[in-house]
Amino acid sequence: MFSWSNREGKKDPELFQNVSDGLKRLYRTKLFPLEASYDFHDFHSPALEDADFDNKPMVLLVGQYSTGKTTFIRHLMEQDFPGMRIGPEPTTDSFIAVMHGEQEGVIPGNALVVDPKKPFRKLNSFGNAFLNRFMCAQLNNPVLESISIIDTPGILSGEKQRISRGYDFAKVLEWFAERVDRIILLFDAHKLDISDEFSEVIRALKNHEDKMRVVLNKADQISTQQLMRVYGALMWSLGKIINTPEVVRVYIGSFWAQPLLIAENRKLFEAEEQDLFKDIQSLPRNAALRKLNDLIKRARLAKVHAYIIGYLKKEMPSVFGKESKKKELITNLGAIYEKIQKEHNISPGDFPNLKKMQDLLTVYNFAKFPALKPKLLESVEDMLGNDIAKLMTLVRKEEASMPSQFVKGGAFDGTNGPFGHGYGEGAGEGIDELEWIVIRDKPSYDEIFYTLSPIDGKISGAAAKKEMVKSKLPNTVLGKIWTLADVDKDGFLDDDEFALANHLIKVKLEGHELPSKLPAHLVPPSKRQELN
Repeated sequence: MFSWSNREGKKDPELFQNVSDGLKRLYRTKLFPLEASYDFHDFHSPALEDADFDNKPMVLLVGQYSTGKTTFIRHLMEQDFPGMRIGPEPTTDSFIAVMHGEQEGVIPGNALVVDPKKPFRKLNSFGNAFLNRFMCAQLNNPVLESISIIDTPGILSGEKQRISRGYDFAKVLEWFAERVDRIILLFDAHKLDISDEFSEVIRALKNHEDKMRVVLNKADQISTQQLMRVYGALMWSLGKIINTPEVVRVYIGSFWAQPLLIAENRKLFEAEEQDLFKDIQSLPRNAALRKLNDLIKRARLAKVHAYIIGYLKKEMPSVFGKESKKKELITNLGAIYEKIQKEHNISPGDFPNLKKMQDLLTVYNFAKFPALKPKLLESVEDMLGNDIAKLMTLVRKEEASMPSQFVKGGAFDGTNGPFGHGYGEGAGEGIDELEWIVIRDKPSYDEIFYTLSPIDGKISGAAAKKEMVKSKLPNTVLGKIWTLADVDKDGFLDDDEFALANHLIKVKLEGHELPSKLPAHLVPPSKRQELN
């Protein structure tokens, strides 16, 4: 249990059993009243429910049709799921929430949005046109014990864009983006064209770049030279849409369980898949921190929204000229943003999209807007300034007290043993061999060793340094190699230790990382008795 006392004048100290409980109570008691007073839910995002704080981490897959979204999910789980359809044409025409359940089956959208245990109740506002295209596929799969995955319809291109979906596709994706832990944009190496609908979708995800990752799929179907060109073209296309100085992380590979068509980039694909898997596996451990971060973002937006609505109310005339004043205020909303920004010392990044806000304001009666309520704003300020900081401490304590949480099962279990990325390479070379791997090159290392005038079979650190610096590696790296090679820690190197030092230099020069601790298979046979 974690507790703290509020400032003087408050009734009882807050008592939180866990981070989820703390987030729910802070939202209900401090942030929700501000949101409700200023119609935040109509302007920006529906109210949060308990399920939003309790649900497992979610991964949202987005991409044009036939980029391999559904195949990617099947690859992760190594199992088909109910409602799954795969093909070169636009096959997935629904949003499918793939979640864990003891019984395999499908829950249709209309039933799903009335289930208080699922975090989808607020999707009800998108109507039947959407709900008829929304379902939950439940199955008993170990991967889904840690995360849920949202499969989405293929984004349309060309003439297909003119066919109305019957619901606001970008708005639905924006709703999911606010609540998921990771957004994966999939691209086909053969189809890099970004359609108008895809551009609209990416812009709708603008405030969630920290959650965004990009996968360049089916990269095994093109040569290395073509892949370089495709990668450059993809980065250029994304740069035009995602207007941020940071580069989005792009993972290159072929994410399905079939033989590679062109295997020349196999090592690259393995390394990229390993990095992506690590990123997904870390989601359960960082889930509480992500929810805390999203609540902070929401609170900052709610605060700014209250200032905007309060300002518009204050500027409205009491009797005549209300409609003309409303039009004037909407037209000058950019200047109002700047005024509020300076008056309350708010970052420009906290303000909602100007054009979107102007469009939304046109249907409201400004005269009915509430005036600014300082107590509600003070409560949110107190939450951001005090409660959140203390809840962060609880996040760290909760992480430390829990066993390591990682996604397990499916393709994630295939990265172990001899087929794990990097197995038997670099410092791991020779791990399965009976003979000491260094022995292969030891004759050449011995020749150098005896030119350094060893005394009693050993050379000093100064003598070893003269030879080791010829590698041109930084002193910090050579210092680590010395520490690893001086197995008996006597400050000298014998012929075996000197050979080991040269082997580690070779490992580093070949582009591999040094181990933090000397692996058992690299310990010289002459030293193994001493270490036991």
